[in-house]
Order: sequence, then C-alpha cells, then structure tokens
Amino acid sequence: MTRLLTILVLTAALSVPALADVWKWVDADGKTHFVDTMRPIYTWIDESGKRHYSDTPEHEDAVSVELVWHSPGTLEDLDGSADADDGYAYPGETAEERAEREAADAYYCKRATEIFESYLNAPRLYRTNDAGEREYLSEKEAAATVGETKARMDELCR
Repeated sequence: MTRLLTILVLTAALSVPALADVWKWVDADGKTHFVDTMRPIYTWIDESGKRHYSDTPEHEDAVSVELVWHSPGTLEDLDGSADADDGYAYPGETAEERAEREAADAYYCKRATEIFESYLNAPRLYRTNDAGEREYLSEKEAAATVGETKARMDELCR
C-alpha cells in the first residue's frame, strides 16, 4: 500500500507543470535578452576591446549583469510578444495597456530629465529641514545628489 501511494504521489508531482519566471537583461548595446533562469550572466571586455558574455566568469574582470524580473511563465509563453528592439512587452498585455504603460514610462523619463537639468542649472542645491528652512548642500553632497539623479534618469529613460 505504501509503495502504491509513493508511486501515485510521484506521478502526480511529475505531471504538474513547472512554474517558472522569465527574466530580462540588457547588453552593452542596449539589446534586451530574455532568460528563464536566475543563473548569473557575466560580461567583460578582453584585452583587444571585445565584449564577452558567459554564464561563467571566464575572466578576472568579469561582472554579473543585472537580471530583472519580466513575467511569470516560460520563454515559450513570450511567443513573440516581447520585441527585443523596443525593450519589452508583457505576455497577455493588450495594446491599450501597453500604450498606457509606455505613456507612463515616457512621463517619468521626462520628469526625471527635468529634475536632473534643474539641478545642473541651479546655482546651489538645498534641502528643506523640518522647520521649513533651507539647508544648502556642500559641494560633495550636491555632486552626490546630481549623480544619483542622473542614475535615476538613466534608469527611467532606457
């Protein structure tokens, strides 16, 4: 009886489809790639200036690329809905939903760009303290704030 129960449990477990996720990463040329594993992907530039990608760190300067969750499912589920030229489209996403998402992305990119440019054009940067008074940033703090804002803008505008 125990043997029969074990066989039934194993059969049921093997017949359940595996749940997976799709991850994306962007290479140095801006091309989006999709993978169905969280296995690290490494990149490095060799002595002749050629960029390499691998699933093993084959060079002492290799660094891991950033994998970003894309969607549940498998690579087959993408079924052409993710166009590598334009960055991304989510499986099951309607044209209207995609247009709304892209409009929101464009808005946030524009706002981040405006904020970054205002920081560049400001004579001095400041923050407002709890009493509502201005506290001017040191040159080092201002440079760090501008750098963080630039990184955020780059992230939102890719």
